[in-house]
Amino acid sequence: MNTQDRILQISLRPAVVSDLEKIIEMDAKVTGLAKKEYWEDRLNRFSERDGRHLIIAESSTPGDVLGFIVGEVRAWEFGSHPCGWIFAIGVSLDHRVQGIGEKLFDAMCDAFKADGANSVRTMIARHDQLNMSFFRSQGMMGGPFIELEKPLD
Repeated sequence: MNTQDRILQISLRPAVVSDLEKIIEMDAKVTGLAKKEYWEDRLNRFSERDGRHLIIAESSTPGDVLGFIVGEVRAWEFGSHPCGWIFAIGVSLDHRVQGIGEKLFDAMCDAFKADGANSVRTMIARHDQLNMSFFRSQGMMGGPFIELEKPLD
């Protein structure tokens, strides 16, 4: 099977309210956590606002959500020029390794470029090998910033 045989015909579009239940369900299957309020807030904050994007991948059947990606352009924190930040990406467990994540990533990068960003960033847990491998396969590598953290108890 070559790469072309694996790739489904999908369309990409901005998320709408009717996608919310499917996003919540897909994310819960992947992460093991149902985060209804979080995703309601993401949809409200990222729908139809400049520099903020929640993009859906769907099959040729309208409403058949196969994946999503969320991000925004941020600027000037700690001297950073405008850059895109990816906060979340998810692909249906039944539709992985078919090019959907790559198409979502490319669409988000195109949206960031259109918004004036010249780079894209994300943050992942050190033990998250799946997402580390995915983002590295898209050409991402360690950037110029170091995350610092302190417990607040």
